[in-house]
Parts: sequence; C-alpha cells; structure tokens
Amino acid sequence: MFGRRYELFKLFGIAIRVDLSWFVVLALITWSLANGWFPESHPGLEASTYLWMGLFGALGLFVSVVLHELAHALVARRYGLAINGITLFIFGGVAEMRDEPPSPKVEFRVAIVGPIASILIGAVCFLAAGLGVLPAVAGPIVEYLATINLVLAAFNLLPAFPLDGGRVLRSVLWGWKGSLRRATRITSAIGAGFGTVLIVLGIVSLLWGQQLIGGLWWVLIGMFLRQAAQASYQQLLLRHALEGEPVSRFMATHVVAVPRSLSVRELVEKYFLEHHHKMFPVVDDGRLVGCVTTQEIKPLARDEWERQSVGAVMQKCGRDNSIEPEADAMDALGRMSRTGTSRLMVVASDELVGIVSLKDLLEFFALKVELDEKGNW
Repeated sequence: MFGRRYELFKLFGIAIRVDLSWFVVLALITWSLANGWFPESHPGLEASTYLWMGLFGALGLFVSVVLHELAHALVARRYGLAINGITLFIFGGVAEMRDEPPSPKVEFRVAIVGPIASILIGAVCFLAAGLGVLPAVAGPIVEYLATINLVLAAFNLLPAFPLDGGRVLRSVLWGWKGSLRRATRITSAIGAGFGTVLIVLGIVSLLWGQQLIGGLWWVLIGMFLRQAAQASYQQLLLRHALEGEPVSRFMATHVVAVPRSLSVRELVEKYFLEHHHKMFPVVDDGRLVGCVTTQEIKPLARDEWERQSVGAVMQKCGRDNSIEPEADAMDALGRMSRTGTSRLMVVASDELVGIVSLKDLLEFFALKVELDEKGNW
C-alpha cells in the first residue's frame, strides 16, 4: 500500500508517519481551498490570504485525520492489539494493526471510535466558530474543519469494508454468524461493490460533467476501495491458512550454501545465475556465518567481482534474514514483507537447518484455499 515513508513524530508512543503520496493530496487540497472553497464562502480577500488559508486548512485536515486514526490506535492498544504506527497517504490515513481483533465486541469498539472522534472534532470546531472569538482569517478555516470532519465521519460510517462502517457491519455479522471469515467475505464484497459505484460515478462526472478533478478523485477512491476490500479478505484468508503453522513445515532442508572464501564473480556465475535464488547462506568450515544477496552485489563495479570475496560483502545473521524452525509461518511472512526478501534462513542453535521461501508459503496458501472452496478442508 505504501511507498517511502517518513516518521514525523510520536503520540502516546505511536509513530506518526507520512507517505510521499500524501504531499500530492496536501498540494491538491491547498489549491482547491485557496481557489474554490474560501473565495466562494468569504469573498473579497487577497489571493495570498486565500493561499495561506488553504494551506492551514489542509494542515488542519491532516491533524483531524491523525486524531481520527489515533482514536482507533489507542482503543486497539487498550485491548492488546499491537500497533505498527499511523501512516498518512494520498487517500487519508490508516492505523496499522498487526492482528485482527479477537472478538466482535473489540472490532466494534475499535471501528466506531474513529467516526466518534471526527464528530467530536467537528462539534468543537462548530462551537469555536460560533462563539465569534476567532480572528477574521481563522474563522473560515475552523468552519471548514467543522464541516470536513462531519463529512469524514459520515463517509467512514458507510457500510463498505474496509471503511469504519464496514468494520462495524463486520463486527455485527461476526457476532451473529460466529465466523470472522464469512463476515469479512460479505463486507469485503460490499466494499468492492461500493468502490465500483464510485468509479462509475466518477467516469460519468468526467464524461458529462464539469468536475474534472472531482470525477478523477472519485475514480481513484473507488479503485482504492475495491483493491483494499479484496486485499483485506485475501489477507484474512492468508492469516487463517498460515497462522499456527511452524516454519519447519515449509522449509527446504537440502540447502545450497556458498563458502566464505568464494569470489563474487563465482558467486554470480555459479550460484545466482544457475540456481536463480536471490539469497544464499554463507558457511565457513561447515559453520553458518551469514548470508549474501543480490543487494550486496549491486553496488560493486564489475571489475571488483574477482577481487572481492563473499565474506567481505555478506550480511551477518539476524532477525531480518533468519528465523527459528518453531516460529509461526505468519512471523516469517511478516519478516519477508518488512525486508523485501523472498527467502529466510532457518536456524536452530546457530546451525542452518533449512530455507523457507515466499513461494512455498504462497503455494501452501493457494492449495489450502482451493481445498477449502471444494469443501475438502
């Protein structure tokens, strides 16, 4: 979902990050407010004033989204759910929870608190604007934040997964049907359908309306909702298939390793190009000392390949490239996702006992889903 992210600060120990795509929406919102919203609602001001109002309005929306997601994160943490952080990106923000909620009640409370936070922010802003004590330029900004927070709450309450309303509906179906998987399948289908509706409305607006940016925005949001709804269901299926399965079940025990003294040229020609793997364990007198990947080779000039040895460029063993045989397969998948690697060394008591690959995990997942659909599992 995300590209390159930057951590801005921490609130209550939760990292607040911003994806590069968010700067695009910051510029768009600033431009839209400075050229549309504020000149129409409060005419007669200078262009530079509208630009500053647009920027502060966009930053105020940023704060509102952070508070909305922080509400989700704090309630989730209260119920023991680990939070990776909050990330702002082009379509808003997301509180990144590592696991699914343990019960329908927790799911409902974590989901509903976000819209409640937005409603409260909107109410406070309406109250502040209504008192008439704000500076002349600040008043319109606070009025905008009051309106946009109520719109944000209303949109998020739509029963389309993974919006908050879709999660609320999932909690109700989960409690009623007793199956998180079935509830997720239903709400994900609704979310994908709602995304399709937004895409169609956006295309209609582009073809027959005058709202070029608005129509394009609806299309992009619809595409995002469709993809997010389908991905959320697939992620749940993946978790159910792999969770509780030990890494030892998937690892290959016949491992091709490379000696520490091998030259980089021999590594490339006899291992990378012949075996088609991007990572190999490194051994020294039969003892595991680390691993080497294509990432260590890329910075080297071709004329250095003969002079450099594998031992000089290899990585040491650590949590990013190795895992224990009894570890959960979902932990292995999480490490692969976080580091971008497709193979992990399986190590027991500093001894290499196997290799687990992303391909093997996904093939097991695909087979299990197929058997499940045919009623055989």
